[in-house]
Amino acid sequence: MKKIVFTLLLFIYTTLMFSQNTAAQPLVHVTGEGIVTVVPDQVDIKVRVESQGKEAAAVKRDNDTAIDNVIKFLRSAGVKDKNIRTEYINLNKNYDYNTKTYNYNANQSLTIALKDLDKYEAVMSGLLTSGINRIDGVSFGSSNMEQLKAEARVKAVRNARDKAQSYAQALGQDIGKAISITESGGNNPQPPVLRARMMSMDAESSSGETIAPGELAIKTTVQVSFELKM
Repeated sequence: MKKIVFTLLLFIYTTLMFSQNTAAQPLVHVTGEGIVTVVPDQVDIKVRVESQGKEAAAVKRDNDTAIDNVIKFLRSAGVKDKNIRTEYINLNKNYDYNTKTYNYNANQSLTIALKDLDKYEAVMSGLLTSGINRIDGVSFGSSNMEQLKAEARVKAVRNARDKAQSYAQALGQDIGKAISITESGGNNPQPPVLRARMMSMDAESSSGETIAPGELAIKTTVQVSFELKM
């Protein structure tokens, strides 16, 4: 019984001492931010074909034919199959209360990953003439994203260290090794995004330059805790 009590007291004492030592450790907690910018060299184009009519089979057939024409055009323009992705296919039955009749609406959406921005104008013009009647979004990207994210992480950590050093120096102290580091924000790129919705568009009106990609910003945020030397 005495041995059990002694062991229990020893455990409690050790736990308290560890907690005191941990709590007594001076730390400085900072948030670091790293941003890398680059001129985009690729673009994702989200387009859609909508078809309407009184008969479901005919509406779906018309929609499928238009999508087939679009895909054939993209292949002829040099876009690889792996860069053409179907997002969704819908066929809806709608009731018109004014005419007391039903009609059908078919939708198919494609995302095209265009790896060469120089082809943008020609591809957009061809998409319009091949059958699409909706542009849901255009977003720019970079083919070197992983390296850019890594650079942003390094910048974020260095920024955190500089902040911690500034705080410590203001107190007449210094920082030691990093105790913990946490990344937040998900490394999401922040490109300029062009969005448009339309019922129809004249392909010839799209001649000339119709986009300004600007710069793509890749941002990383980290939380770092450093030792604060006395």
